[in-house]
Amino acid sequence: MRIALVHMRHAHSGGAERYLNLISSHLVASGHQVVILCRSHASPPPSGIEIVKLRPISIGASARMWNFAMAVEEHVKSVQYDLVYALGKTWSHDVIRLGGGCHQTYLKSAHAATCSPLARAIGVGGRKHRMALEIEQRALSPGAFKHVITNSEMTKRDVISTHGIPADKIRVIHNGADVEQFHPRLRSGPGSELRRLLGWSDEHQVLLFLGTGYGRKGLDIVLEATAELSRERPMMRLIVAGRDSSRSRYEALAAKLGISSRTAFLGSRDDPEYCYAAADVYALPTRFDPFANTTVEALASGLPTITTKSNGGHELIEEGIDGSVLPQEAAPTDLADRVNFWFDNREVGSLAARAKAEENQAASKMRETQTLLEELVSS
Repeated sequence: MRIALVHMRHAHSGGAERYLNLISSHLVASGHQVVILCRSHASPPPSGIEIVKLRPISIGASARMWNFAMAVEEHVKSVQYDLVYALGKTWSHDVIRLGGGCHQTYLKSAHAATCSPLARAIGVGGRKHRMALEIEQRALSPGAFKHVITNSEMTKRDVISTHGIPADKIRVIHNGADVEQFHPRLRSGPGSELRRLLGWSDEHQVLLFLGTGYGRKGLDIVLEATAELSRERPMMRLIVAGRDSSRSRYEALAAKLGISSRTAFLGSRDDPEYCYAAADVYALPTRFDPFANTTVEALASGLPTITTKSNGGHELIEEGIDGSVLPQEAAPTDLADRVNFWFDNREVGSLAARAKAEENQAASKMRETQTLLEELVSS
């Protein structure tokens, strides 16, 4: 098949971007011809994959998003593809993967937590969000697609409710992990070394938070839970990895809670596997995540994983076996209780977590996706 994969940004970091690299490489290895339609791309392009850069002149984020969608529409009208597979906010496709879920649900569930009080008051980004909603409506309107892929049952239910799409037009394919990149064996090398660089020993009990967008991912809840636990666990430490433009606000909160000396803000990292390797337990009390990749990455790294019902990744977790699932609106005391439990039961939870990830390897998810795409072309 000659397949076009569509996403504004080709890069080596970011959930959708990592998925784009995985599926494109898998399809090429399976003998298909792959073209990535994007606005920007990392260099060098992936081996055996053609890059088509669509970069219409645009000023501002909302214009870039809308004009890229328009450019994709014009391109696929003029170039022959057996199948167009969209991974982002465009409306010209045969198959669309809603890796980010329904935008309307994100706005209701988590957007306010991502903004400063001033940004909320003046409505920053309102035009971009209106455009995103319009693009999504066009993308999921009758006749606009053959099939929809979601990465969780949670998102499937939301798509049915929000857009009225028949259930038989939606396939759930959970996110998977690279179980070689994320592996418990890294604890004894890179994990211990990162602890040493932070001034911590192997005796410390380390909680990890990893995510971009601290407000949506619930870092405030993690910081408050850490403050509560640190009173009874003097050896507890917290790693905060990932990017957020409001990082200073959360560093100030850590100082206010009296846990600055126990907390390491590492920022964006190119080696997330080392962050997992340096930790004992992973916590992501997210307010909205269709399926956080970090859920299955943490499991693959052998970390008991605590998240919320607002993360589609919770569908993999068995309470008290390989992690814990908190209510949609998680309280710091709830999180503290489960972190406490998993610090005491880390070894048995680690084995179960790794086993769960091995059942959900990225390679198997790519094969499942390939089979669906091939079926749709031949039907």
